[in-house]
Amino acid sequence: MPADRHRTAQVTAAGLPREEAARRLAEYGPNTIGKRPRPPLWRRVLDQMRDPLILVLLAAAVLTLVTGDHPDAVAILLVITANTAIGLVQEVRAEQTIAALADLSAPVARVIRDGQERQVASAEVVPGDLVLLGEGDVVPADGDVVEAAGLLVDESALTGESVPVDKAPGDSPEHGAVASGTVVVRGRGRVMVTATGTASTIGRLASLMDTGFGLTPLQCRLAGLGRVLAAVTVALCAVVLTLGLLRGQSPELMIVAAISLAVAAVPESLPAVVTLGLALGARRMAGRQAVIRRLPAVETLGSVTVIATDKTGTLTEGRMVAEKLWTPHGEATITGIGYAPQGHIVRAGSPITAGDAPDLAALLRAGVLCNDATLRPPVGDGTSWQAMGDPTEAALLTAGAKLGLDRPALERELPRVAEIPFDSSRKRMTTVHRLPGGGVRVVCKGAPELVLRPPILDEDAQVLARAVAWAEKSAGAGYRVLAIAATDRPTQPHCPDDWEKGLSLLGLVAILDPPRSQAHATITAIRAAGITPVVITGDHPLTAQAIAERLGITTTDQQVTTGDRIRQGTAGPLTDIRICARTTPEQKVDIIEAWRQAGHVVAMTGDGVNDGPALRRADIGVAMGRRGTEVARQAADMVLADDDLATLVAAVDEGRRIYANIRRFLLYGLAGGTAEILVMLLGPFLGMPLPLLPSQILWINLLTHGVPGVALGAEPGEPNAMRCPPRPPGEKVLGAGLWRRIVFMGSFIALITLVAGVWARDTGHPWQSLVFLVLGATQFGVALGSRARPGSLANPFLLAAVGAAVLLQIAGVYLPPLQALLGTQPLPPSCLAIASAMAALSYVVMRLQTQLGRTKQHHEPLRVRGKP
Repeated sequence: MPADRHRTAQVTAAGLPREEAARRLAEYGPNTIGKRPRPPLWRRVLDQMRDPLILVLLAAAVLTLVTGDHPDAVAILLVITANTAIGLVQEVRAEQTIAALADLSAPVARVIRDGQERQVASAEVVPGDLVLLGEGDVVPADGDVVEAAGLLVDESALTGESVPVDKAPGDSPEHGAVASGTVVVRGRGRVMVTATGTASTIGRLASLMDTGFGLTPLQCRLAGLGRVLAAVTVALCAVVLTLGLLRGQSPELMIVAAISLAVAAVPESLPAVVTLGLALGARRMAGRQAVIRRLPAVETLGSVTVIATDKTGTLTEGRMVAEKLWTPHGEATITGIGYAPQGHIVRAGSPITAGDAPDLAALLRAGVLCNDATLRPPVGDGTSWQAMGDPTEAALLTAGAKLGLDRPALERELPRVAEIPFDSSRKRMTTVHRLPGGGVRVVCKGAPELVLRPPILDEDAQVLARAVAWAEKSAGAGYRVLAIAATDRPTQPHCPDDWEKGLSLLGLVAILDPPRSQAHATITAIRAAGITPVVITGDHPLTAQAIAERLGITTTDQQVTTGDRIRQGTAGPLTDIRICARTTPEQKVDIIEAWRQAGHVVAMTGDGVNDGPALRRADIGVAMGRRGTEVARQAADMVLADDDLATLVAAVDEGRRIYANIRRFLLYGLAGGTAEILVMLLGPFLGMPLPLLPSQILWINLLTHGVPGVALGAEPGEPNAMRCPPRPPGEKVLGAGLWRRIVFMGSFIALITLVAGVWARDTGHPWQSLVFLVLGATQFGVALGSRARPGSLANPFLLAAVGAAVLLQIAGVYLPPLQALLGTQPLPPSCLAIASAMAALSYVVMRLQTQLGRTKQHHEPLRVRGKP
């Protein structure tokens, strides 16, 4: 919808008539963006069942029903149902949490209609409305400023720029217009709405995200595995069926045996293991205030090789803090973070008070007086000090409080009697205060380039040169510098132009949006895990580089660039960039795509509207819940409800744990399936015509792939998982030698099972029953040998599951009802001892193989598309 179409109403004090507003609401639609309609239940169920392994299980369930094997068909259908139900429940819970977070956005707006001020829902604001804005208001729609009084707007959610922008009517587009979703931090104003909904700035950005969610790396890997397993299983079962028929076995028996073998070979518990692991991971993350919108997103963070992060509000506090002070008499630093008046002014390594440093006291006293911001203390548990007004002025108030200055007392002692407000052209603010003994004090603060010069200052040229040098040095380090000057006069000058002449320089204040307290540890952990951090922001390059260096993201000049250089084509390869400043939302997407096309798995963290397209395009998007905008939350796969960046490290660790458990189950399940197929194929050549009956195959499959298999999905993470590099993005789920380990363990289990069967046949024991017992027992040994932390009680569920399965396997040989069902015969104690020894041997071999695989993994470098 073109913006000029909205400019149809004349700006009048009466605003729109209510009837006209209703008509435009019907024409343009509600002022909402970023929210998608919820799909119907049947669509959600189909989405959950698109997995190839689920389709294979559905086919197996149909075949078992056709052959009359109702118990196994029911077991398979229960697995499918549980998998679908867990996925649906998690999806609905995530939507409910996101809806609750959406309440943090602006619900109402103040408009002038029919000449009266009215409060309406933000969704009902229409083009042509005259909106009233005040301190703390969220701008409900795009509009032109028609009246302003000290109006200052925080546009960081839209641009990434941490410094607010002053607004005035008839100014440049940057200063004369406001965008929806931005926040008024100071002053008041009236705005004529020019664009709403999808036609607004936020709406246009939201359209860049209209691509839908793609498959995660885990889903792609499991989809490929499902296709391979389906083809291989069908082929091998056809071979078993053919060989049985050639040996003269009845067609009915061999068809049932082939179907049973197919069910046994396919790890039908894999969807349940994956879903349970993801659900447990999501539950753990929820305890850490991370809302998982899609279950596979839990695992995706475990496979990322690049984390691209926004700066403002993500790596930083999103709050300005005064960190350094300079006066002609010396320098000082300020401790503490946020707006809480907790910290110290430190000079020469020692905390000082106002009485210890008169020069610093005079500087901060002036900064507190020439100030329109206010600080609000916490109002409940979990809240912090909040600033109302210009964040840089709030930083001055906090610094003054740390020196022990009492603002109310200062204002009573030196009441303000006149002022010249800050504006973008003057870049300074001046206030006049009545002195107790008569006369006035004039205080001026502003940009150093406009304050540190005559005739505003009456200072020695050497002092001015030192001040200018310190200001330039601090600005080069990413700080925003304010110069503060003052003088006392016997009377107030009649002409305001004379107020700002002949002042004395009190000093300079260096202010910065500092890194979050946990951000450095988070970046350190990310780098230790072999993941590349990349900073992408709309803020100033020097500020971005300063924050990145504080966090340990060491860079060279070649690794720092800007959006202008990207647009001009002079930035070089985007995958060489570690810090990119002054970027547009489209350029953020370009950077994400460049990394992905290079073969990396990319996570993107952000909180602003400008981050939304990149959040959607990344392999996993992580949005901030409290500070984050609705657009960012809707675009993300995961939302950090408490805005705690440290949760990312826990998410990466959790993702690696889940993926390791999936591979652990595949090794266990596929090795058992391989062993069963080999036993059925090779047994006849060793004098055992039908090594296992169909009922025996299904019983072993039920016990091994059932509860013990699912319990493997709850194994704890490896102690050193976060000290290993991420797996190569192109690695298959059976890669890194896992398929060789499966073949080895499957062959080993088959070998010792066949040896036990041949021994039983030659010694006159019930060889088929011993094959049945050994084949199950050895797989239980492999399950115990697969544990991440053997010898501990880290996963008691697995110990209990294996113990129960062992008892049921033995009961299948010795209990008469099960003997009749399974076709087994009781075995002498010697055979039971042999089965126990074989199980112990399989445990030992599995432990040795696990240790060898772990050692190789720790020494194997990460390669992406053949590059180290």
